[in-house]
Amino acid sequence: MVLLHVLFEHAVGYALLALKEVEEISLLLPQVEECVLNLGKFHNIVRLVAFCPFSSSQVALENANAVSEGVVHEDLRLLLETHLPPKKKKVLLGVGDPKIGAAIQEELGYNCQTGGVIAEILRGVRLHFHNLVKGLTDLSACKAQLGLGHSYSRAKVKFNVNRVDNMIIQSISLLDQLDKDINTFSMRVREWYGYHFPELVKIINDNATYCRLAQFIGNRKELNEEKLEKLEELTMDAAKAKAILDASRSSMGMDISAIDLINIESFSSRVVSLSEYRQSLHTYLRSKMSQVAPSLSALIGEAVGARLIAHAGSLTNLAKYPASTVQILGAEKALFRALKTRGNTPKYGLIFHSTFIGRAAAKNKGRISRYLANKCSIASRIDCFSEVPTSVFGEKLREQVEERLSFYETGEIPRKNLDVMKEAMVQAEEAAAEITRKLEKQEKKRLKKEKKRLAAIALASSENSSAPEECEETSERPKKKKKQKPQEALQENGMEDPSVSFSKPKKKKSFSKEELVSSDLEETAGTGSLPKRKKSFPKEETVTDPDESENKRVPKKKRKLSKEEPLSSGPEEAAASKSSGSKKKKKLRKPSQES
Repeated sequence: MVLLHVLFEHAVGYALLALKEVEEISLLLPQVEECVLNLGKFHNIVRLVAFCPFSSSQVALENANAVSEGVVHEDLRLLLETHLPPKKKKVLLGVGDPKIGAAIQEELGYNCQTGGVIAEILRGVRLHFHNLVKGLTDLSACKAQLGLGHSYSRAKVKFNVNRVDNMIIQSISLLDQLDKDINTFSMRVREWYGYHFPELVKIINDNATYCRLAQFIGNRKELNEEKLEKLEELTMDAAKAKAILDASRSSMGMDISAIDLINIESFSSRVVSLSEYRQSLHTYLRSKMSQVAPSLSALIGEAVGARLIAHAGSLTNLAKYPASTVQILGAEKALFRALKTRGNTPKYGLIFHSTFIGRAAAKNKGRISRYLANKCSIASRIDCFSEVPTSVFGEKLREQVEERLSFYETGEIPRKNLDVMKEAMVQAEEAAAEITRKLEKQEKKRLKKEKKRLAAIALASSENSSAPEECEETSERPKKKKKQKPQEALQENGMEDPSVSFSKPKKKKSFSKEELVSSDLEETAGTGSLPKRKKSFPKEETVTDPDESENKRVPKKKRKLSKEEPLSSGPEEAAASKSSGSKKKKKLRKPSQES
């Protein structure tokens, strides 16, 4: 008995379902249709075997692309190999898409079936899927389908902005429409203004120039020698300008009113603006063709290449066409009429507008069109599938067509295709390297500008945020100083009176230790007692406690040896403490006795 399984692809993952009573179901198709709508009856028919959810939206998009292209993804392969029975001959797998069914049958060896009962079963699974899988709600399934649909569509539409051929299709279509409209409007201006000045039609053949002259001349009776210079500028021919002036004096046209002239001039100005826009559109088309299909435009021209792309639908479709299709592209009516009447098929289609076919002899037109179509097919494939498209291949292919033309006319043997393509490969690599170098420079410049802009924004934001903090700090600093100064002075001096203020001593000249000791000895020799020494240094006198002097002996010795402060408080400390005073008295007595 063959086991029937059904593969169902959903936005949240793959589901593998098994069917019960395969033989009865296959025979009773109407009963299956009735059971699909009822959940209870459907559960009796279908059983969920395995469910493989997608880990992320990116994985879901990859699987959706693989299924649409008919490729077996690794997730699908793992699910089928794990949960399907090992005996492949006894397994029948139902799938919705024949392409993915053929791929599974080719790669994994399982027999696949589509349509009939499988389509009805899949319709029921799609309807009751949120009830078959635990933890999946109808709302979450709809959200997953919506998100995957958006991402799938976005991935299909997303192309390189610089190589989009849709703009070329629209531009060439608009260009052809503008040519028709400008021609129609110009003929209207010629007929309308011809009532007043019929001789101008024979002198000026160009439509745009005729409209400019009709706008400039207006009433022919007002045309005189002063306007001759402007006429020469418009016609770019002195002889024509002189002929217009002479014809205006002896014209057979009717007189015209001012209101009619105003209408003619306004309509002429619109036709002139349309012709100017047509020129700018043609320039835009040339620039787009040089970006999207440089080889094709170098070979056959921008206008003909754009018409081929527009007729094929896209550059990719044109690249897929064989050379025989490119040759008669645009001559489908003539082809099917020839096939119907068993007449001669057309030799060329849109490529007839190329200059090569016009230059060839009548007997060689078919041969050169076939050769040109072959080169156009090669050029379109190079433009479509090359990473950095260049015009090198198009120029080389154009040289080959020129050599073939000369071969038909003079018999000169052209170069071999292999040699030409080798030269083209070398030049194309150099051109591609140059283009990539320029693109890298542009990208670096853009990144530098972006960094500067971000740095300026960050600096401005930091200045704005630091301004209030600086104001707060400046307001707090003077308060702290006023509070700290009296407290520190009182703690250092051990005084209770807060009104006493002390200032820092001024810097004096640096003295060595021997000079300081000798000066002290001279003063002690002149005065016999220690209290008189206190009067000799009234400015540098400091009030200290005996406890502090004992605790701070080492720092005070260092202070004596410093270059900035002179030795002044030594005798006072000797009177205050016995231990430090006895040593200093010994030093003072010895030189006094010697004196």
